[in-house]
Amino acid sequence: MAHRRNQISLRGSRKAGRVSFHLLASVASGLLLTACSSIPGFTSLVGTAPAPALTGSIGTVVADEPQAALVGHDVLARKGNAADAAVATAIALGVTLPSRASLGGGGACLISQPGAPAQSISFLPAAGSSAGGNRPASTPATLRGLFLIHHHYGSVEFNDLIAPSMNLASNGITVSRALASDLAVVRTALLADENARAIFGRGEAGTLTSGDTLIQPRLAGFLERVRSAGVGDLYNGALADVYSTAAQKAGGGLNTSDLRKTLPVETVALTTQTNGISASFLAPPADGGLGAAIRYTTGSSAQGAVSAWRTSGATDVAAAQAALDNGKTGGSALPALPASTSFVVTDRNGMAVACSLSENNLFGTGRIAGSTGIILGASPVATPRPLLAAAILRDRRGLKAAIAASGQNDAADAVGDAARAATQGAEIAHSGAGRVNAVTCTDGNNCHGNTDPRGAGLAAGTTN
Repeated sequence: MAHRRNQISLRGSRKAGRVSFHLLASVASGLLLTACSSIPGFTSLVGTAPAPALTGSIGTVVADEPQAALVGHDVLARKGNAADAAVATAIALGVTLPSRASLGGGGACLISQPGAPAQSISFLPAAGSSAGGNRPASTPATLRGLFLIHHHYGSVEFNDLIAPSMNLASNGITVSRALASDLAVVRTALLADENARAIFGRGEAGTLTSGDTLIQPRLAGFLERVRSAGVGDLYNGALADVYSTAAQKAGGGLNTSDLRKTLPVETVALTTQTNGISASFLAPPADGGLGAAIRYTTGSSAQGAVSAWRTSGATDVAAAQAALDNGKTGGSALPALPASTSFVVTDRNGMAVACSLSENNLFGTGRIAGSTGIILGASPVATPRPLLAAAILRDRRGLKAAIAASGQNDAADAVGDAARAATQGAEIAHSGAGRVNAVTCTDGNNCHGNTDPRGAGLAAGTTN
């Protein structure tokens, strides 16, 4: 378990009126040991005999890509909790939907447990600081953020949550409609890079299509390295040297100092109470949560609220909560925003996790970080920040809804509208450009998954 050390995070509190951060440079070994308990038989996904899965209501996973949703569902079936399943789903999306969820990007997750304040964890990529890159890349923030989520909320061995994705990368996935659609959009630009063409190309000038097999041995090797050496190796160790050197060769302008400084931020969530329902939203720096909350409480444009927030220059959670409490709206439309993907997870004990992931552009920079097989995320200096939005609602009976969305500029409005529908007991409309993934519940525990029928996602779960 020594590999869990040197996983650095930032945490904050709204109580002081601003987010005060401190570094967690190491974790006491006693805490590490108590956080480790493997899923019985879970490593059957990479070879050993399986143990009996849970029966009855185990929870639900809803994601834009079916194979990743099934990975999360298997974690729930084998006694993992919602945080475990969310981590496994996010890593799997890096394999099955690398167009939007490459491990070279980042995102944000909202975590809610019964009887405890919801927490917002943002793991946003940073810009590289090395000069001379002709295709500026972002730092890979996802794994550090997922590790923090797992350390605080997970119940099983972190390595077991990597194993399914390693298996998918090594043995191959079936290209889904979601990935095939993204490949078709960027075909010409993506095939211009030799490494990307070797992975995603098909024939002289085509890309893989729905139903094709995609094998990613280099990505599998990267995941095996993370399993054996720990997440910290990507930020403080030999793997950091490998990744930054590969990024430099690909024109990304990253160095090992940039990787060390890539830190997740944990704060309390934005909250509001309406008609006996407590609603929590992602908090800044994931400012799409503020837009979704304003939409939920006032019906005003989420995009406009985020535009006003970004123009104000404010960054702390206390200011965002004050803007929500005051119903502050206004602002103009945002510029065209990067693509993203979302998913939600609930478990049998009432925990819920809602996440949004992005690499700041469809297929990031369009280049691969050498032998790691990872698509480099685009630098946040070169592109506008994506709208990362998620919400979790509870009433006195328990969980009411867990919601996340993609859809570029319309993502936050889609979350706000879905939350309003859940409060009213209405069906989610699935209109406009926003794409909602949700789990909605009645009586606190009778829940069902809901993915946008216009997309290619999957709701996987067992309900009462």
